[in-house]
Amino acid sequence: MTLPTPSAPPATSLLAATEPCREYWFGLPALRTSARSARDTVRDRLRAWKVPGDTCCDAVLLVSELITNAVLHTDSGHVLCGLTLTGDERRLRIELHDEGRTPVRPPDHLPGPDDESGRGLLLVRQLADRWGSARSARAGGKVVWVELAANP
Repeated sequence: MTLPTPSAPPATSLLAATEPCREYWFGLPALRTSARSARDTVRDRLRAWKVPGDTCCDAVLLVSELITNAVLHTDSGHVLCGLTLTGDERRLRIELHDEGRTPVRPPDHLPGPDDESGRGLLLVRQLADRWGSARSARAGGKVVWVELAANP
């Protein structure tokens, strides 16, 4: 008798399976200047949680890209950012909620050498272990999330 192969659990259940966890949320206006505040806030929180330097640097860059995309490509008035570190401190999940309704997808083409934009999601795809977007229950729009190994 052959048993069915189980499907992969949804991203949220991977973090929920390990308890307890550390969680931190902060909101910012959807302005270009908010990217710096987001980077500083994430860096300070992850240092307080003693997340390793490489993971902290990647998380700061990812948050910067996600908030910049939200500011430039949605009509959001504010964004909400969440950091979740699993209880075993092995996984970090970053969520950025905005009021945009269009799902985020990987770019269809690579930017050319003279293009001034279009590399943000390529960085997200390269740095994150997992990432995606879904409808947000917190902001009425969408959430873009990334997961990183916190202690590789």
